[in-house]
Amino acid sequence: MEKYKNLGLKLTPQRLAIMRFLEGNKTHPSAEDIYSSVSKDFPTMSLATVYNTMETLRQRGNVIELTIDPEKKRFDPNVRMHHHLICTNCRMVVDVDIDFSPHLTGGEMSDFEITGSHIEFYGLCPDCRKEKNPGGEKT
Repeated sequence: MEKYKNLGLKLTPQRLAIMRFLEGNKTHPSAEDIYSSVSKDFPTMSLATVYNTMETLRQRGNVIELTIDPEKKRFDPNVRMHHHLICTNCRMVVDVDIDFSPHLTGGEMSDFEITGSHIEFYGLCPDCRKEKNPGGEKT
């Protein structure tokens, strides 16, 4: 929670609850997921409060907005360089902490200044694989 004290934003009980929810969270939640969890303790909190807080945290580099789910924005409080595994069935997202350094030749670079990269891997998570293949044979 220390990292949020210097954000220059008023730390209301609702915002603190949102930040506590995010601390160490690896589920890559949507604003709706965050709201659903946090509003149990703050029933008068609005979804707009969650969206506004997430946007402020994104602008200040404390969360990454993921665009991997066309249905909704998802957020990742893990802001260090990493990649993701995404289940095409249940949309679960898992962090991949392996360094992939693709070699880009001059043609692809064409005056680009590379500031970051993100690789997404798609497939079926273990639970969805079992669901699709209950007998246990490998697919």
